[in-house]
Amino acid sequence: MTEISRGRSIRFLLFFSSISLQFIAVFSGLSNDSSSSKGGTKADKQAASSSGTGSKIIIICLVLAAVGFLSFSLFKLWQKKKREEQYARLLKLFEQDDELELELGLRD
Repeated sequence: MTEISRGRSIRFLLFFSSISLQFIAVFSGLSNDSSSSKGGTKADKQAASSSGTGSKIIIICLVLAAVGFLSFSLFKLWQKKKREEQYARLLKLFEQDDELELELGLRD
């Protein structure tokens, strides 16, 4: 892998992780919501908050795993396609050499 593509992949990874952390912070309830503190007991709020937070974190983890798997699959597909194109170019290069030899009469 070249230095340029390494730099791009690191930048993409940092960008993706910062976006993910922001989503986790928003969905897990790390942002203070003072509108929900008006009614109910403190224990009820904590129980509802912790169960909601746990399910949100699980959902976020599942989504991140799905995105990671999709990214990995697309990368492998791209690699396979690129490899096939290079192999086709190589075969075409040798076919052209054979035709050239036939035209020049170097080979029967």
